[in-house]
Amino acid sequence: MRSRADPLSQAAPGDEVSLPPPRDKGPMSVEEAIAHRRSVRDFRSQPLGLAEVSQLLWSAQGVTSPDGLRAAPSAGARYPLETYLVCEQGLFHYRFREHSVVKVQESDLRGPLADACCGQSFIADAAVSIVFSAVYERTTARYGERGIRYVHMDIGHAAENVHLQAEAMGLGSVPVGAFDDAAVADVLRLPNDRQIVYIVSIGHPQRD
Repeated sequence: MRSRADPLSQAAPGDEVSLPPPRDKGPMSVEEAIAHRRSVRDFRSQPLGLAEVSQLLWSAQGVTSPDGLRAAPSAGARYPLETYLVCEQGLFHYRFREHSVVKVQESDLRGPLADACCGQSFIADAAVSIVFSAVYERTTARYGERGIRYVHMDIGHAAENVHLQAEAMGLGSVPVGAFDDAAVADVLRLPNDRQIVYIVSIGHPQRD
């Protein structure tokens, strides 16, 4: 269990928690991360620190330039993705401009999320899951029906960043695409314009 001194635990729904600044240099090259990355489904019951959470969320959708461009490319810089963190301390929404998270729900939703994802128990065992939702209208407003394809490309870019970042941090990750859309929506209770498309579960691998 996490200490109540942990800022994510201390936060109440609606509270914003600032994340530590992300680093832009690390001990593993991108080539090594690509070569070693594999899906991991066996996790130790060890939480992630706030700095690790910060780094993962930054790799997904963090700001990487003074003009507001982000870590993952987006068609027309429309940025349709809204990113959420599911962990023991609750459900959090990532605010990319502030590099912070806002608590949305207090409960540990990892078990219910696993149930909604066809009973894949490793989701409940993982320290965190990053949930990518999409506001399709941000992209389709410019590109029409083809914008749907562009949104899916955006999600692929962002998710691969997370997988490679996790590998570089010595963590394991696994993509999750098998889930009941309505059941996941019922668990997370996101705004109606946000469609959940991709989930990445992350934790300390048993192999260590």
